[in-house]
Amino acid sequence: MLKPLSANLKKLSLLSLLISSVALSGCSDDESGKISLGLFTTKDIKINTFIDPKIPGVTCHVSHIEADLDFSDPSDMGIACRQTGEITAAMLATIDTSKGGEVIFKQSKSILFKSLKIRRIYDADSQSLLYVSYSTKEINGSYKHSLSTVPLWATKAWQQPVTAETQPN
Repeated sequence: MLKPLSANLKKLSLLSLLISSVALSGCSDDESGKISLGLFTTKDIKINTFIDPKIPGVTCHVSHIEADLDFSDPSDMGIACRQTGEITAAMLATIDTSKGGEVIFKQSKSILFKSLKIRRIYDADSQSLLYVSYSTKEINGSYKHSLSTVPLWATKAWQQPVTAETQPN
């Protein structure tokens, strides 16, 4: 039996409210900039500040497009990370040092499975922390991504690389 139109509209309204609340739960107060892309568009460039939770001496700025009236934000993003405080060997001891690193930030970019992630990877050979921001959904045959590196040179975490020249005889 078909339900009256008003009952279906109530369910649709409740579903819309639920989706909106889930989408807004991804919002945060770490926004450090907002650039309008024009008078006749609902899209803005948002710039968020992110401090690495395990390496608080690293601050990243992530720029991405936010489309206020769309169900999905564009996948393009950029990331820039810099040393803004002390980085120690004790901090490095707490991170995942595998080749895949670890996801340290995730933000929903649509109501259907697309998100922005930031992954930290430790490169022991170059004594650097790599920060990769990427989209989890393929767009036009590509997963959008951006990379930033933070060298450990001149920090308390830097270690002399082991080479044939530095090994004791």
